[in-house]
Amino acid sequence: MAIYDLTIRGAGIFGLSIAWAVVQRGAKVQVIDPFGPAAGSSGGVVGALAPHAPEHWNPKKAFQLDSLLMARTFWPKVEAASGQATGYARSGRIQPISDDHALILARKRSQTATELWQDHAQWEVLPATSDPWEPQSPAGFVIRDTLSALIHPRQACHALVAALAAQGVTIHTEGADAGKVLWATGVAGLEALNAGRSRPMGNGVKGQAALLDYDARGLPQLYADGVHVIPHHNGTVAIGSTSEREYTSDTLTDSQLDDVIAQARAALPVLADAPVLERWAGIRPRARSRAPMLGGWPDRPGHFIANGGFKIGFGMAPKIADVMADLLLEGRDHGIPEGFRVEQSF
Repeated sequence: MAIYDLTIRGAGIFGLSIAWAVVQRGAKVQVIDPFGPAAGSSGGVVGALAPHAPEHWNPKKAFQLDSLLMARTFWPKVEAASGQATGYARSGRIQPISDDHALILARKRSQTATELWQDHAQWEVLPATSDPWEPQSPAGFVIRDTLSALIHPRQACHALVAALAAQGVTIHTEGADAGKVLWATGVAGLEALNAGRSRPMGNGVKGQAALLDYDARGLPQLYADGVHVIPHHNGTVAIGSTSEREYTSDTLTDSQLDDVIAQARAALPVLADAPVLERWAGIRPRARSRAPMLGGWPDRPGHFIANGGFKIGFGMAPKIADVMADLLLEGRDHGIPEGFRVEQSF
């Protein structure tokens, strides 16, 4: 019988990336998910790795900056080990500016980005152009940042699975716990934590997105009219997404996605006739704090939690994998910001 140092329950982006990090440090790990890898919100199509605005700096934004910079080595290593594409590219992002007030704010953020991002990336305010891959800007200017990146979520998860398989780790649908246990079970995990508590630990938020048949590979991602437009490496464009607190179906799409598609086509006329290849919906885990929940399970020795990725799970994954490996293998939790700590939510 195999002896494991760690059991990871959940094969979404947190579970798989943490498994990859601990295996790289020599740990023996098993990953268990009754639904298989990327079965929940990690199996989506959008993949916008976009930073928070460079202002009102806090530990969450600093953590995210570190993680976005770590992605430049994290994902190429996964691709090399797996032989599969993740769709990762630090493509940058363009955002049209809506009015004079937004223009003033954008210019202030450009100054703070120089201080906070230093020479790692730029946040620039530039004159709008007639480039067909640039949404019309009412103010005549656009924001261009060089920190934003993109990834294909589903492909990235499957590349992690293949990289783990190359290290002898397979994903099981069932199995008994062995060693320390990490719970990275997304919405189901939040619902289990909520049981019997007067104040919920978090909740699921539905998102809907679409994949269009349009080849814009190599171009920057866009954010216009509240919609992300992501040009994937395989010649498709993803657009999304909604944020729905109330919903009747976890996986069915509806007229709200029709509205998102219409918004994207209006903002970017080159997408007007692009066929819809796929409509996707899923429930994303949102912790009460809106930040990921990381750390030991307070009343269950030997058990740990990594949850609450919501919209930033893939962007946060490289650093979350690193700090959770520190905690699980070495007992060090210094890399977890106070606002991320599980015990603060209990």
